[in-house]
Amino acid sequence: MTTTPDAEDLLRLEHQVCFALHNATRAFGGIYRDALKDLGLTYPQYLAMIALWQHGELTVKRLGELLRLDSGTLSPLLKRLETAGLVVRERSALDERSVLVRTTAAGEALRAEAQSVPVTVARRTGLDPSDLRELRALLGRLTDRLDAAGAGADAAGPTDC
Repeated sequence: MTTTPDAEDLLRLEHQVCFALHNATRAFGGIYRDALKDLGLTYPQYLAMIALWQHGELTVKRLGELLRLDSGTLSPLLKRLETAGLVVRERSALDERSVLVRTTAAGEALRAEAQSVPVTVARRTGLDPSDLRELRALLGRLTDRLDAAGAGADAAGPTDC
């Protein structure tokens, strides 16, 4: 027979999936801070560079979509990468409303140094590669479902709660 936790039990920190994810994110932040120190990148800058290495030249808008960052967060991040000589931003010749971003030669050279970061981070998790793939897949499904639930809530409009 299954027991139903009482309402007070539901409000314990250790029962919150969001809190477990928050704690894991903070722990990863520390690991990445250490792993990225020699590259001179912050974690968000590292993600931007990964997206550019993977996709090549991107519009700022598309980069923001890939990273799930708004322009208020992405613009200063790109400005710092540009100041460091790792990326170049320029207006599109086809659509001057659009800004393109691409890596420089120095940004491309950094890619070779960054190859060790995922290996270092994976090793420091203590999980084997199959567990990491399973976790990534589960988190991907969770994100998709939360996005769908959020879109459904947005489409439904305000409720009388």
